[in-house]
Amino acid sequence: MLAAKRFGKLEFKVTFVAHFTEPLGMNATEHEEREYLEEIKEKLTLAIRRVDASVRQFSDELREKKEYIHEHQSGMDDADMVAAGQSINRMAFTGEAAVARKRKLLKLVQSPYFGRIDFVARNQDSLPVYIGIYSFIDEQKRQGLIFDWRAPISSLFYDFELGEASYATPSGTVQGTIALKRQYKIRDGRLEFMLDSDVNIHDDVLQRELAKSSDDKMKNIVATIQRDQNAVIRNETAPVMVIQGVAGSGKTSIALHRIAFLLYRYRESIRAQDVLIISPNKVFADYISNVLPELGEEHLPELGMDELAADLLENRYPFQTFFEQVSALLDKHDPAFIERMQFKSSSEFLSQLNQYLLHVENHYFAGTDLRVGRTVVPLPFIQAKFKAYHRVPLLKRLALVAEDVRNHVRDATRRKLTGQEKGAIGEAIPRMFKFNNVLDFYRDFFRWIGKPVLFRFEHGMRLEYADVFALIYLRIRLEGITAYDHVKHLLVDEMQDYTPVQYAVLSRVFSCRKTILGDVSQTVNPYSASSAETIERVFPQAEVVRLYRSYRSTVEITAFAQRITPNSHIIPLERHGPAPVVARFDRQEAELQAIEGMITAFRSSGNHSLGIICKTLRQAEQAHQALQAPGIYLLTDESTTFKEGVIITTAHLAKGLEFDEVIVPFASARTYKTEVDKSMLYVACTRAMHQLTLTYSGEMTAFISS
Repeated sequence: MLAAKRFGKLEFKVTFVAHFTEPLGMNATEHEEREYLEEIKEKLTLAIRRVDASVRQFSDELREKKEYIHEHQSGMDDADMVAAGQSINRMAFTGEAAVARKRKLLKLVQSPYFGRIDFVARNQDSLPVYIGIYSFIDEQKRQGLIFDWRAPISSLFYDFELGEASYATPSGTVQGTIALKRQYKIRDGRLEFMLDSDVNIHDDVLQRELAKSSDDKMKNIVATIQRDQNAVIRNETAPVMVIQGVAGSGKTSIALHRIAFLLYRYRESIRAQDVLIISPNKVFADYISNVLPELGEEHLPELGMDELAADLLENRYPFQTFFEQVSALLDKHDPAFIERMQFKSSSEFLSQLNQYLLHVENHYFAGTDLRVGRTVVPLPFIQAKFKAYHRVPLLKRLALVAEDVRNHVRDATRRKLTGQEKGAIGEAIPRMFKFNNVLDFYRDFFRWIGKPVLFRFEHGMRLEYADVFALIYLRIRLEGITAYDHVKHLLVDEMQDYTPVQYAVLSRVFSCRKTILGDVSQTVNPYSASSAETIERVFPQAEVVRLYRSYRSTVEITAFAQRITPNSHIIPLERHGPAPVVARFDRQEAELQAIEGMITAFRSSGNHSLGIICKTLRQAEQAHQALQAPGIYLLTDESTTFKEGVIITTAHLAKGLEFDEVIVPFASARTYKTEVDKSMLYVACTRAMHQLTLTYSGEMTAFISS
């Protein structure tokens, strides 16, 4: 969704609109703004020429340096070669920085700024502050012409209207008054409109922006960030920020802009490569991949939860993926499977795992006195050594205890130990522990709580997904893992799909600050969903922010979705469109024929994206087979890119995406009947921005019949 569509500045009274499609009758303000824009574009063009000259100079110097080294390398010693290499690296780095600078300047020429505030600090003259996606300085006058949206003074634009205002700086708070506040739409270097906040008018221009078609990539929202969103983005103190937002509230956009702000604010200590996104799937990762580069930051590394699990288990055990778990739930209602999953998704499960580990600590290291030659090492001595390493993972203590025992025997005998004696001690100590394999501990845990039937795993089987992170948690506590110490900020999307034990793993593997976001109403597995309150129990230091305003869908679509999963807190943006259509057909063949007609109508509508969202992958594949035509794409769990056009996929994979139009086929009572089905139907319907159609044959699902 375009930035303006999601976060149009609709909380304040937009008061002045001037369209610059007609030069006649322009007032003085309009004329001044157009002249100033041309002046800025001219300065930007000159800056681009200077950068071009610098790049050519760096390129020439780099080529000359390489030629010199090639011609004189026989007479250069090692120190000369190292110095020459360092010089080349410096020149290349400077050249790359110049190219990056040119890229930003070219983007500014297209749209130099989106906002202006005239700020009068106490005892100072009025300062016009133009705010854009990047900063731009007049290098001759050393004057800031455009301020980066993340700069301290730019927060005035998001946080205040006309009148008294203040902003924080590293040296203290600056107090003053905003005398003028103006917003612009500049595209391809041309001023399309501007908005002032001192004359009362309708917000039809912003509504028109909101009504535009979606793109194949998520866009930045810097021009339309709201005050409460700005507070989340600029929060520098929260060790864990949890964003609970309704469908269409822009959670992911806010989180990505928060990362961009932190990269700007702490650029000396954190880089894009130090941030990690836990992404629900590759398609979603591709969909959001443009936001940070648009803001001048590098693309962030991303990892799926399944990939993280495979890494932390070192591929020792094959396991069911999350997508496969949900698919199994959708394919068949298995009460025993649901019981296992619900228990392992509870806070009680995590609590009992911790109690079990305490029990292991106190009772599973046992044995007898150890005899080494004529020397007897008392069991209490060995156990005391084991307890002394209480900060070390349980299984890692054994080698340390064995070394202490060797030292004890050496001191007692006043001689060096033989290799055989050392080896005997190294073998004897682990035998004193009840188990030495993490999987054996995990199986024993279920015996210990008296529920052995809740763990189903035999040789040659795959672990159920609900067991994967519990096993990882035990491995961390028993063996220790330090694989991700380099990550300085963790971003976790779709938080509702992860369980308390998964968050306990994230807490121990990633000791850095975290931003966690999602919507409990959009869970694809209601038997293992986490709310903000659940996450707070794992991260008691978390700051929780709740976003209730939805910007994606029309009022009609939002109201329809509320019939499926009511949420009394949701506040839809007052944007109207056609009412959702529920169409019944006698046969599935007729249903698919009608959908073909809808696809034809879509192609001539001017909209960019149509999502045909099914419950299961099998249904999506059947629909794709029946509707096959150029420009119709099937998204599966193996897909890696999101494209414009007609997309056929599942509700699970469509989460986080949005489409101009959505068709939900096969919306019958036989398709949507369980709680999981209900969640899927809600997710599918809330993907629609402008138009929603549900089709079915047979009996309509009860979730929408009301």
